[in-house]
Amino acid sequence: METEHSSAYSISDLESLSGVKAHTIRIWEKRYKVFTPRRTDTNIRYYSNEDLKKLLNISLLIKTGHKISELSALPATALSEKVSSILLPETDSRNERLLMSLLEMDEILFNKVFENLVKKEGFEQAIIDTVFPFFQRVGLMWQCGTINPAQEHFFSNLVKSKIIYATEKMRYDPLPGVQTIVLFLPEGELHEIALLFYNYAFRKRGYRTIYLGQSVPFESLERIFSISSPDAIVTGVTTAALQEGFTGFCKMTCRQAGKALVYFTGPVPDISRKGLPRNARFTGDLIDTLNLTPPESRLAAH
Repeated sequence: METEHSSAYSISDLESLSGVKAHTIRIWEKRYKVFTPRRTDTNIRYYSNEDLKKLLNISLLIKTGHKISELSALPATALSEKVSSILLPETDSRNERLLMSLLEMDEILFNKVFENLVKKEGFEQAIIDTVFPFFQRVGLMWQCGTINPAQEHFFSNLVKSKIIYATEKMRYDPLPGVQTIVLFLPEGELHEIALLFYNYAFRKRGYRTIYLGQSVPFESLERIFSISSPDAIVTGVTTAALQEGFTGFCKMTCRQAGKALVYFTGPVPDISRKGLPRNARFTGDLIDTLNLTPPESRLAAH
């Protein structure tokens, strides 16, 4: 919700972020005085960042058996202390806790949630099943203005650091003759979390990877490909301006790649694929692609 006030939320924002129905929020507000919404100069009701945090804490505590009549009488600090003092079922609280870590830019809370996820599911599944879906939610929140760019950058950098650390501590000693994968994002494309994760996943499966990262100048690719002789290339675009020129980017990359397969990941623009190079591959889930066949032949099979 856009107003002249920072961190201003409509009741529909609260519903979408907390999972608590707007009808229930209104009842709590009227009967238990949980919130006292303010009004803009144009008389539109809005809620603050503190209201959202309070609602998230109440939602978490109700899941553990607490009553709204009890919780409504507690100040915000007491609610936070109660949440910190109990161990909530991870399946019920992970998204709320991740959201709290983002809103409050709380690195300690993020680390606790993430470590519990990894212990329960393993690193790869924690990223696939929880973190990536949460990022989709964060993207919508950012587009709607319910979080600001600094909060999104804070959270993104925490996730990036986890993937980089997991990649660095992995034993990496590819056998002679294994397939080589080059991973890069085109110039102007900066969203590299998925690419970092694919680099981790390829290495875990025994491939040799050459990670070039974000915003790689296109004119340098031909030389890089000739030096590395990759069996496959992984790239993609999410930036709107780059998506408009996707067809040209696809054709030029595939031409420079020679016989190597080129995997275009993520939200590939809705374009006609007729006439595109034969070595182009489009996949929304590269992990599924990786799991189809043994390492020495899986790329060639596509």
